[in-house]
Amino acid sequence: MSPVIAFEPGGYAFQLGGFPYSQGVVALPGHAIERVRWRRPVPVQQGFAAIAAHLKARGRPLTALCAAELRSPRPFTLEGFRGFNAGYVAVLEQWGLYRDGRNPVARSNVCPAFDAPAEPGFHAFSYTVPAADALAARHFVVAGSGEWPEDQPFPEGIVARGDLSATGFASKVDYVLATMRSRADALGADWSAITATQVYTVHDFHPLLASRFAAAGLTAAGLTWHACRPPILELEFEMDLRSVATECIADQP
Repeated sequence: MSPVIAFEPGGYAFQLGGFPYSQGVVALPGHAIERVRWRRPVPVQQGFAAIAAHLKARGRPLTALCAAELRSPRPFTLEGFRGFNAGYVAVLEQWGLYRDGRNPVARSNVCPAFDAPAEPGFHAFSYTVPAADALAARHFVVAGSGEWPEDQPFPEGIVARGDLSATGFASKVDYVLATMRSRADALGADWSAITATQVYTVHDFHPLLASRFAAAGLTAAGLTWHACRPPILELEFEMDLRSVATECIADQP
């Protein structure tokens, strides 16, 4: 299990991930997490500028950014995904977030099957604010994960690669659910405090609702199904989840 590292300039701790994103974040004592979603995806560079303006208006530093939700026109090849990540992380480095080879910002990046944006952009973002300790202890964001263990070779390591049978798809879902639980546990997050669970797939997962999602306690607050593909070709299922108390819808910047 990857270590969890305090990121004091942002007011949160993060579970160490790879170059593009952390595996999840949890508010440090004295902080809470708020989320903002735009009505339509905002192109990446314009989105970064809008996030900076929002943080400034809230009296928060750029380092308060703790999670990003992206939308892309179509799935990338692995090399294309790496190229996109390089430009994205370069901005995080300029903001003082990416330091010493560590990226604290959690992320999901998925590709809508309908009404996809013309270019990659921000769908939503989360950031920390000062708050009472009792409230902040319940706030966390678990980053998106598909059915590829990232310590395994790609694409050979994809769980049930190419198998969309009932058994194969269930194996993919099982892996992603286990990943969500593992990341939440690492963060010390309260699973019962989840306020939103998002599922990203173009495939029907209804047959697994009772045996997997309800059994895992993920239906009480409702599931949000986005008809989206994961960001890399050959992946078929992704999830993320969070616990926050404040969310808002923002007009386009």
